Amino acid sequence: MPAARESLLDAAYTALVYRPWSAVRMVDVAAAAGVSRQTLYNEFGSKEGLARALVRREIDGYLTGVDHALTVHGDPRDRLAATAEWTAAAARRNALVRAMLTGCWSERLPSPALSPVRSGSAVPAQRRADGPLPSPGDLVTLVRDRAVAVLTGPGVPGAADTAELTRACELVVRLALSCVAAPPAEGGVADLVRAALHHQPVP
Repeated sequence: MPAARESLLDAAYTALVYRPWSAVRMVDVAAAAGVSRQTLYNEFGSKEGLARALVRREIDGYLTGVDHALTVHGDPRDRLAATAEWTAAAARRNALVRAMLTGCWSERLPSPALSPVRSGSAVPAQRRADGPLPSPGDLVTLVRDRAVAVLTGPGVPGAADTAELTRACELVVRLALSCVAAPPAEGGVADLVRAALHHQPVP
């Protein structure tokens, strides 16, 4: 029931805006989504399963935004600057993304274990959510490797040395994370990235 699942995740996310996760009740999430509580349990198994699915969805959404940011410009430095800006903006707007990127979980948020949990779910999406969740270091690697793949892909002229480019891409991701912790002035993320890349081997 993909539509019901998304409605339930939307309802859980909205509930989290108004109260801490410890006060979010499964019955209220089901009611807000317009489905039965049994449907909720069939989809997620438990409140912990719901938490894992919610975190997984928000991280997937963040990574989809990364993929988009890496393709909206022609110039590689602009692509990396857009990725850094997206990272800072996504963390600013979404507390779950911010927690996953920084590893800092407030008491208001669900904080599922990053290690996989035993899953008895028949729902493929839930089995995936019950698998390992990325640590902040994993996310740095995922974003860095996506950037390298785009910037060394077919049709990219004058691709830089891959090892040097990998270091440059990781620098951008870590710079973006520093902007999550200590936001610069408006427009500052892109300016910082372009300055950092001035002498970097980016194609």
